[in-house]
Amino acid sequence: MYMNKFLPVLLLLLLSLQVSAQRRSKRKKKNVPQVVAVVDTIPAYTPAMIRLKLHENIDADQKALLASDGNADGILKVGVDSKVNEAVTNAATKQVNWLQYRLETDPKLDQRLKANYLSGISEILRFVKTGWKRNEVDAAYLPQIITAYQNCIEADRNKQSIAPVIRPLPYDVAYTSILPRVFKDNPGYKETKGLVLVKLSQKYPQRTFAALKADPESPYADSLIRVMAHKYPQQVYDYAQANNKLSYKLQGIEDDPLITHIVAMARSDSKSGQFYFPFLDNIVKGKITTKDIDNAKNDPVKYFRLLVNTEIEYTTRMANGDTAIGYKSLLAKMEQKAKDDFIAPINGLHESPDAIRFRAIQPLRAEDLYYVAVLTDGLIYTSSYTNGVYPLMMKKAGNKGDELLKKLNFDHYRKFIAQAAAYNTLRNFLGSFQNQEDTKNLMTTFVSNLEKSDGLEDGVDVADSYASVYETLPDLSKQMLENVKNNLDRNQHNRNKKGVAIYSILYNLFLSADSTNHIDLTQKLHIPPVYDVSFKSLANEKGEVVCQVFFYGDKDGQTIFNGFLGMFNSNWKIDRSNKQWVVIRSVKGNPVAIYANRPLDETKGEDDAAQRALNAYLEDHNLYPTVTIHRGHSYWAPSTIDYMSPTSKLVFMGSCGGFNLIDSILRKSQDAHIIASKQIGKTAINKPFFLLLTEKLRTGKDIEWIPFWKEFKKAANVPGFEDYIPPYKNLGAIFIKAYKKETGQTDV
Repeated sequence: MYMNKFLPVLLLLLLSLQVSAQRRSKRKKKNVPQVVAVVDTIPAYTPAMIRLKLHENIDADQKALLASDGNADGILKVGVDSKVNEAVTNAATKQVNWLQYRLETDPKLDQRLKANYLSGISEILRFVKTGWKRNEVDAAYLPQIITAYQNCIEADRNKQSIAPVIRPLPYDVAYTSILPRVFKDNPGYKETKGLVLVKLSQKYPQRTFAALKADPESPYADSLIRVMAHKYPQQVYDYAQANNKLSYKLQGIEDDPLITHIVAMARSDSKSGQFYFPFLDNIVKGKITTKDIDNAKNDPVKYFRLLVNTEIEYTTRMANGDTAIGYKSLLAKMEQKAKDDFIAPINGLHESPDAIRFRAIQPLRAEDLYYVAVLTDGLIYTSSYTNGVYPLMMKKAGNKGDELLKKLNFDHYRKFIAQAAAYNTLRNFLGSFQNQEDTKNLMTTFVSNLEKSDGLEDGVDVADSYASVYETLPDLSKQMLENVKNNLDRNQHNRNKKGVAIYSILYNLFLSADSTNHIDLTQKLHIPPVYDVSFKSLANEKGEVVCQVFFYGDKDGQTIFNGFLGMFNSNWKIDRSNKQWVVIRSVKGNPVAIYANRPLDETKGEDDAAQRALNAYLEDHNLYPTVTIHRGHSYWAPSTIDYMSPTSKLVFMGSCGGFNLIDSILRKSQDAHIIASKQIGKTAINKPFFLLLTEKLRTGKDIEWIPFWKEFKKAANVPGFEDYIPPYKNLGAIFIKAYKKETGQTDV
């Protein structure tokens, strides 16, 4: 009730944007921009000498933008839709060229404004060039952006507010078109900034607090804070810790119990706020006190038990339609503690006797061990799971898997089943059920109603599980195939487009596991090839393949780096002249350039600085890597993904990292072929892979995964090889690609 008086203000703001919002609310497919008709021939004109450099800058920025998709072919490909690409290319060239001409030749425009408006074009082009690759702006909107900028110029030159121009526009267009500094003196600039802030809160609500930090005095700040605090309480905590204007504004809110509790935690003198925060909802409701948490927080086992008990309580509430505020933060803390307090120690002791290795997890209950497993998917080593966590969990559950799932409200059960299938423990787990009819019902539920799930993770779990089930549990695989077909028929009957997309993809993936079905996934799913990567697709317009290798500055990274450099023979030459990176170039055969940052001291952030410097160098020289290799521990993988080029077509991670890692890679590069491992990377396996890959590239050969993998296995036939997954067997990744292709959705 305490929020009611603030909601009408925000509601009016949101309603004022209804027209643009409705275009996006029903579906997330990208809008096809209108192609702006532009006459090809621009009359001859000569820029004034004082503005010649500005025109040259624009020309250079146009060229760089067109090449930012990795191909300097004069066409900017921002997606798979050729009409969108045509419109965007037209905007980057003809629309911009005409705007340059009109500004330069306008006799009524004074010299200062001509220069400022021309500079604004460059600002926009540069932002789009870098922003669309970082998901900061949708480049498909470029035609509308240039048109909006033109309309803003028209209003600004006449000393009119630009707010009416911006009001009906979608966020990407509105934000980008007013980036040029020239508009800061416009009479409507302050109002326009407020409009853009509200638009951002609609499209990217998770970025609202970051925007408020930059503009804490916005007239909409108070209303937005109160609404967004209940959606993103963790962000309130993070921003309340600082000593700045946004923090002071948060501290000044005293009539919202949720915000006051969060601020108190964030600014606690005891520095215990992060221990309290996962229990936020129960603390606000008075169900638990900070003293209760203090009694457990310094004991890893007691604290994890408290987290698990709260998770079980919250999932019970969720089944009744009551989602706890801050629920995601509880899961995040559980994941962190599972990784740091239990999985990291037992992974690190993988060469020690089991009695020593698994000592840390002995006090845990069955339900605790269940969450340790499912919340570290992609991080837990195969042996940590099969020799430690799983058997101990089953022992403490009295070998009654069905009772354990019931106790846990079947929380994360799809993840658990997929994980058990991957580690070949599914037969054992299902065999522990007292009633085998329950086994059948569980596996029927496992593949059913995926269209009702948020996101794609459940579908990926089902897809990932099938290859292992097909190889080890043939009767169960038949049941899964039948159930998928039944769900496909049901969704077709109900005309549920999402369901049809999910189940038609799964059905073809499942059929492809049997080679006698002769299923060509590329043809069936209408996706880029999954069985091969052509050399032509990896090479740039000069015929050169650009590769980037990410190293990290811990002790292991430095050792691996030296070994990496030592594997290149006389067909290669290493340039060590730069202090932050090296370049390995082929001197025979096709041109291949491998850029690798030096593993400088990670404690000082020098490895990160080297990676950023190398990325800046590559971007400045229009070098776009198509091969990305991660060489470091799995906890460094998110950093590699953040910095990797979206032009990457082949990505070697060395560590699976589970759904989140695979999904993050495909969000960065939607057609990437991903090579991952379920286990710790081994030099005896990685080195043969790199040698084979670089030799294929140097000799200009296509990468055909099935024969490539046979060669790879012959060269690296050591224990652990079976944990490496080739792209054509990464059914989860193929599922994500196919779903996005089928639906046109890129932000699921």
